[in-house]
Amino acid sequence: MNPDNTEKRYAARPPFPVNPIDPKKKQQVEAWLHTVINRLIKWNPQECQALFTLAELKELCLRVREVFWSQPMLIEVTAPCKIFGDIHGQYLDLLTLFKIHGFPPAHNYVFLGDYVDRGEFSLEVVLLLFAYKILYPDTMVLLRGNHESRPVNIGYGFFTEVKKRYGRELYELFQTVFYCMPICARVSKTILCMHGGISEDLQTVESLNKVERPSDIPDLGAVADMTWSDPDPSTVMYNDSPRGAAHIFGPKALDQFLKKHDLQMIVRAHQMVPNGYEFFHGKKLVTIFSAPCYGGADNKAAVMNVDKHLQCGFSIYSRNNV
Repeated sequence: MNPDNTEKRYAARPPFPVNPIDPKKKQQVEAWLHTVINRLIKWNPQECQALFTLAELKELCLRVREVFWSQPMLIEVTAPCKIFGDIHGQYLDLLTLFKIHGFPPAHNYVFLGDYVDRGEFSLEVVLLLFAYKILYPDTMVLLRGNHESRPVNIGYGFFTEVKKRYGRELYELFQTVFYCMPICARVSKTILCMHGGISEDLQTVESLNKVERPSDIPDLGAVADMTWSDPDPSTVMYNDSPRGAAHIFGPKALDQFLKKHDLQMIVRAHQMVPNGYEFFHGKKLVTIFSAPCYGGADNKAAVMNVDKHLQCGFSIYSRNNV
């Protein structure tokens, strides 16, 4: 579907003004968002379909889209912060991770994308994260993953879930939200975070802010690489990816990228790793994955902790230890 046509479909005024000026209206919106969060935190799968009206879900999408659109494609984050990898619809695991680390706004949080598909409750994952994003836009960073894209999420679960529960109209509205999500976060100017990996097409990190939105993820270029690419120890520089999208990159390419952009480390997601995190090329790149027992595997989940001195550590979560 053409993004411009989708925009026109949802031009109608929502129940609350998107950017309320009246303090009373702002308080009304915030109170409603807290009820959304409370319902989601007390959620159980037997009652999930009765928690929200379709109008409420449209309202949430419209509001979070405005927040994403008002912020740049490159989000600057000040340490300390906590960084999450893929969630993939594993809502109960997301709630457990928040119980362990603290619910927003306890910390600066950076999520690296892939909130939907594969798991059973993608809708709950994005609704909770979107509600927090609207309430705490500067401390809740939600980056775009390759599954926040129509060609992917129409075939890996999200489309079927949303269509079955609320209809295709809501699915289309979610795509307009994904079209506006940022691609990268830079922590204290030294750690670059994205879903996929590095790109030889990126001239400067700041040039990401020139990428036009709304748009889907292109087939080639920096945005494609940053949502799709993977590290590969057998590759020296760059090569075509076996995924059929973007590239793989090797240690020399990583060294050149870090030097060119004056960075110390890359933090990315996109790949399941058994222990929840995995280093590449010394400790110059780390992969974070936050969905335990993914697809029936016995993997652990990890959250990366970056303190105010940029010292990094990892919190490991295993379902077997709960």
